[in-house]
Amino acid sequence: MTEREYRASEGISRSELWNLNTRTGGTPEKFKWFRENPEEPTKAMLFGTIVHKLFLEPDTFDDEFAVAPPVDKRTKEGKAIYAEFVESLNHRTIISADDMAQATAMVDVLRQTPFVEALVGDADHERCIRWTDEMTGEACKIRVDSVRLMSDGTPLIVDYKTTNDASADGFLRKALAIGYDFQSAMYCEGAEHEFGKAARFVFIAQEKTAPYAVNILEADTDFIQRGRDLFRELIGIYHECKTTDNWWGYLGKDNSIGKLKLPQWASNE
Repeated sequence: MTEREYRASEGISRSELWNLNTRTGGTPEKFKWFRENPEEPTKAMLFGTIVHKLFLEPDTFDDEFAVAPPVDKRTKEGKAIYAEFVESLNHRTIISADDMAQATAMVDVLRQTPFVEALVGDADHERCIRWTDEMTGEACKIRVDSVRLMSDGTPLIVDYKTTNDASADGFLRKALAIGYDFQSAMYCEGAEHEFGKAARFVFIAQEKTAPYAVNILEADTDFIQRGRDLFRELIGIYHECKTTDNWWGYLGKDNSIGKLKLPQWASNE
């Protein structure tokens, strides 16, 4: 199943639920709008997908992507070559030669990094897992970069992230800001439903600039529990909004005017 097919399939995904997080500017109103008006991936998102595919599913890379030929489209010959290339796409996404070269260099570094091959080499890649949340009855779905069962039957989930800072402190700051704890919790929830045992979750973080440094970090129980609490909160909001058809915005579900209060640090100045 491709990423596009996964997004169109039934069930609530991690990225959709994140749009309900009021702490980061989300609301049910925004959730509903984004669900009904899906945006095209940004250039950064597309590049991340390119590296993911090349790293985890290289054998089918050419089924989804095509590298643009190095031609001068201002010339008659260049236009003809490019037009023939476009005709051959068959729904594949065009990527630049520069992006392909960078993605290849990053994957080469990944393959040379200790533990990477042991973590993902014999695993199931881009696996879709579906389950019904027991508390709300809502259909949930995840698409896991890599998952395999360890010798004791424990599911080991590995998630690959490109980032500007792969250091432990730098990556943690980003992880908490954009919900990687929430992601790890939801993925572990799905894996436990699928395999019947609590999962472990490991991040492979790689910087997007040379030398494309790699770090490998396992999410501890406190990190996952923080995300689990948020998962329960967001899926609860989703279920209530779906049941009442009240997709409220900044005024809240009761439409009330809020207070603009100074935070403690500002009031002390």
